[in-house]
Amino acid sequence: MYTENRRKREKGTAAVEFALILPLLLFVLFAIIEFSIAMYDKAVITNASREGARMGIVSQNPRPDAATITATVNTYAATNLISFGPATPSTTVTGAPCAAPGGYITVSVAYTYNFFVLPNFMTSLTGPLVLNGAAVMRCE
Repeated sequence: MYTENRRKREKGTAAVEFALILPLLLFVLFAIIEFSIAMYDKAVITNASREGARMGIVSQNPRPDAATITATVNTYAATNLISFGPATPSTTVTGAPCAAPGGYITVSVAYTYNFFVLPNFMTSLTGPLVLNGAAVMRCE
């Protein structure tokens, strides 16, 4: 009789415990997804800077100027970034066009990542997340 009363009193405890833990589990799941997307976008920004630097060093006549390199970076970023907003990073090109073989060209790319899940909450915790990528290559 004692065990029957105890079972009746504990009948909904699993549901209550699950209801208490579920928000925490969902927050952890969405945080993992959010920061995975941010890491992917970081890799895309780094690759975009490499694409821009490669565009600037390849022997062409005439040599690409800073505007052409920036357009290459923006095109790469627009097609590969995971973003629900505009995907136009800030690009800085130094050393373009390559004046002579042996010189260096530097392409720096900065992109402010916008959080997808709970953007106001995540931004209040971490502040704006700026992803940076840079590539330095020698002119051919």
